[in-house]
Amino acid sequence: MSDSKPTTPPIDPQSIPRGASQLWRIWLPLAGGLIVALMPVPAGLSPEAWYYFALFVTVLLGLITEPIPATAVAFIGITTAAALGLPFTAAQRANPAFQQPAEAVKWVLAGFSNGTVWLIFAAFVFAMGYEKTGLGRRLALLLVRALGGRTLGLGYAVAFSDLVLSPFTPSNTARSAGSVYPVIRNIPELYGSHPGPTARKIGAYLMYVAFATTCVTSSMFITALAPNLLILEMVKKATGIEVSWVHWAVGFLPVGALLVLTLPWLIYKVYPPEIQTSNEVPQWAQRQLTAMGRVTRRELTMAALASVALSLWIFGGSFIDATLVAITGVSLMLVCGVVTWDDITGNKPAWNVLAWFATLVVLADGLNRVGFVAWIGQGTAALLSGYPPLVVMTLLVAFFFLIHYMFAGLTAHTTAVLPVVLAAGLSVEGLPVKTFIMLLGYCLGIMGILTPYATGPAPLYYGCGFIERKDFWRLGFGFGMLFLVSMLLIVLPWLQVLNR
Repeated sequence: MSDSKPTTPPIDPQSIPRGASQLWRIWLPLAGGLIVALMPVPAGLSPEAWYYFALFVTVLLGLITEPIPATAVAFIGITTAAALGLPFTAAQRANPAFQQPAEAVKWVLAGFSNGTVWLIFAAFVFAMGYEKTGLGRRLALLLVRALGGRTLGLGYAVAFSDLVLSPFTPSNTARSAGSVYPVIRNIPELYGSHPGPTARKIGAYLMYVAFATTCVTSSMFITALAPNLLILEMVKKATGIEVSWVHWAVGFLPVGALLVLTLPWLIYKVYPPEIQTSNEVPQWAQRQLTAMGRVTRRELTMAALASVALSLWIFGGSFIDATLVAITGVSLMLVCGVVTWDDITGNKPAWNVLAWFATLVVLADGLNRVGFVAWIGQGTAALLSGYPPLVVMTLLVAFFFLIHYMFAGLTAHTTAVLPVVLAAGLSVEGLPVKTFIMLLGYCLGIMGILTPYATGPAPLYYGCGFIERKDFWRLGFGFGMLFLVSMLLIVLPWLQVLNR
């Protein structure tokens, strides 16, 4: 194995082949949206809401087929919606004080003021700082030296790193995208694995282990995800029921522990890396560390900034916002010369993900604005009336989980869907309310696995270039169903005993 440092090629996960054979990528989304739009408007739903849903279907299919880069698909989608006035109800337009042109622009650009969007962007800059200073490479080499003899061992190191941080970090974006990703991003190149043809050597495996694990750990503790706290606060106001930190953790422990202990191995089997063992790698890593020499001042600066940011993410939630911590860290990286402004402006993947996620947040918000989500929830509740309480609870939990395909983010999902689903469940006599509440809460973390826009870290791992588009969607559905079924089969009966 060569001792020279491999050169990482530019990451462009949006590269899509062109040509006549790719026309289906264009026609499938357009046809899907047109079919929905031409269907009769369902009772109880306004024409604007139905046409907005048709546009949403078009964009969602476009994000899957990607006839053009995904960011462009989403941007065109929200621009079209705003130009047609679809996010605005008839009552709003009837108000003489309502100025639709100004409100349309405000709506289109609202995602760029979303804190999670900028936290994701800052994570890219932190990763760049690790790379430019060499700190990321040094940490990766230390990890490879200790566990690099087997790829599976590296998978478990990644998973346990997230698990250790999760009880103290109420943001999976800060935890996984901001802390774990910048380190593991440097490992694949040590094995000659880069975005593109060599991604499956080891890079794709490590990235998906990191992403899948953070979705599980986000459900394991109340303090591992901000929406966990939000859902319990909403439930307390609606029902008066409180769930303690310990009770939440114990309730999810059977399936959470099982998944964390098996995920690296399971992904190893269903999404296997090409490199499985390498007895030479730990020795090679030691030679590389020796060649790097002593830790430099810039590495120490980057380590100090990262440590302060991590400490504030874990312990500073009561007095400083996680996004403010992140952008302050970026500012200090500029002041200390860790990165330059040219470095930041030249980071195409970071700006691309920022624009992509900002548009998706707005697009998903439109479904709630026009009343489509509430309409679905009410219709579902009506369909389930008359069924046994446990059946209704299971179906409502599954609905709450699967409708996340329509949302770019967990907080928006919680705010929009929880009141409807909770009201539907509370209307069923004999339904175990506390168990129902906890199952809904546990969904928030694990549902993040479903799509490239389902949770904060998802766009980062999708955009890193190691995991192919089709694989991300395929694995997301497969592991999403595994998580949901495991929770219902293991946690539901366990909570029935625990909550007696």
